[in-house]
Amino acid sequence: MKYKTLTIDTALPAKPRAKVMIIYTGGTFGMVRDAKGILLPFDFALILEHLPTLRNLFLQITVISFEHPIDSSDMEPRHWQAIGLLIQEHHQSQDGFVVLHGTDTMAYTASALSFMLQNLSKPVVFTGAQLPISESRSDARENLITALEIASSFKDGRPRVPEVCIYFDYELIRGSRARKVESMHFDAFQSENYPHLAKAGVTIDYNERAIQKAGTGPLSLLQKFDQSVAILKLFPGITEAAVESIVGQPGIKALIIETFGAGNAPTADWFIRVLKEAIGRGLLVLNVSQCPGGMVVQGKYETSRSLLEIGVISGGDLTIEAAVTKLMLLLGEYGVDKTRVLIGQPLAGEITMMA
Repeated sequence: MKYKTLTIDTALPAKPRAKVMIIYTGGTFGMVRDAKGILLPFDFALILEHLPTLRNLFLQITVISFEHPIDSSDMEPRHWQAIGLLIQEHHQSQDGFVVLHGTDTMAYTASALSFMLQNLSKPVVFTGAQLPISESRSDARENLITALEIASSFKDGRPRVPEVCIYFDYELIRGSRARKVESMHFDAFQSENYPHLAKAGVTIDYNERAIQKAGTGPLSLLQKFDQSVAILKLFPGITEAAVESIVGQPGIKALIIETFGAGNAPTADWFIRVLKEAIGRGLLVLNVSQCPGGMVVQGKYETSRSLLEIGVISGGDLTIEAAVTKLMLLLGEYGVDKTRVLIGQPLAGEITMMA
């Protein structure tokens, strides 16, 4: 993959207080209108014209842009790999990273990077915008300024937030806990099952207890993805033919079933039989709730007891974004058998361990 690189020193002639790398992948954030009103990719060489307050941060900013910015709907594992490799390559030379990304699949990419970057000790802050930076009411300016401030923030000489996270609409949340919940308002992301990491107001109020500790060893990168994953979303009246068409896909290794409430599903004989036969063939089946909050507790109700008995694995409070990316990465790195063991264990603060 090819990139464009630009360095901007907002501290000149003084020495910068920190070095932050911006990785621009595409998305609404970096769009501007030309004279005809057509949206075109933003030229980061002009960023100080759009955001003169960047000078107040006293940073050396290195911008690496995808040569061909992509809409986040086209994001694929190869793009996650590219972002991960850039962070690994520059981890020693930079104090923090800001990833500019389209909002539609930002939670998937943030989740993927959370699992990929092992022993991370510096901030990786994802952000973007609901309106292009050229628009008068754009949320891009505040999102970027605060994301850069968080990525360059230190406490006692150490990075303040050494994990992958998303900053949006005055709130910082864990990347592996995020979901996009809004397409028309600025509060696009939510973390129902884990508290915010920080809130920005007159000052940035960090929730110290919620922030992960920095990795103690050298940064390593997991980057093998196996995309043999499918999702079955349950709904009242779902038919046997519909379930079999998904469960029986050739080559599928793992299936996520999006169930009702605390992990409940139909008790119809045909439904249990289809899943049991698939599990018998070696299919890994993971139970994730359709609810944005709460968690799967298999066996709590009669309607989930059968799933527990046939070998369906509880996804606890995993988001669908974390479940998909975690399965793909574990399958690619370790295969099905080890994935069965690791899928329920927290790798990046993405799941709550149940007693």
